[in-house]
Amino acid sequence: MRKEAIQRVALVFSLLDANGNGVLDEEDFTLMGDRVVAAAPPIALQAKERLRAAFALYWTTLRDELDADGDGVVSFEEYQACVLSPERFSATVTEFAEALAALGDPDGDGLIERPVFVALMTAIGFALPNIHALFDAFEPDQDDRVEVRTWVEAIKDYYAPDKAGIADHLVPDATPAA
Repeated sequence: MRKEAIQRVALVFSLLDANGNGVLDEEDFTLMGDRVVAAAPPIALQAKERLRAAFALYWTTLRDELDADGDGVVSFEEYQACVLSPERFSATVTEFAEALAALGDPDGDGLIERPVFVALMTAIGFALPNIHALFDAFEPDQDDRVEVRTWVEAIKDYYAPDKAGIADHLVPDATPAA
């Protein structure tokens, strides 16, 4: 497994542990969903509910696939398996990526503006310099917007153990590969 994938897993685990108890549980995904939705621009309720549902699906999939000891929580050791077996999580990651990107495209034009991207990524917990580095790596257009599909693909790549590149901008002190 690539070093970058391990760094991404550690970072995402720490961000998803929204209640700070050292394990992932259902409350973490409810808190994270609420935090991200609160940062979203005022848009249709449907997009916000889709994101909340995507976080709920994310939790259910993790619990069902990774809670090896059946204690109702996912430890970091258990969570690492999601990077080792990305095929088990592909549909869940795709739905999460599409729901998050849809939340970032309130006017439905297929483009995400930097302020909206920054607000959502900050709500998730990523560091501001890393968020801007990632957005810049997407090569925004002259109006400082990126395509929704670009962000969706980057989210999916973030969870792929064999990928390195643009999404690694989110990992502090990581050097993104070409």
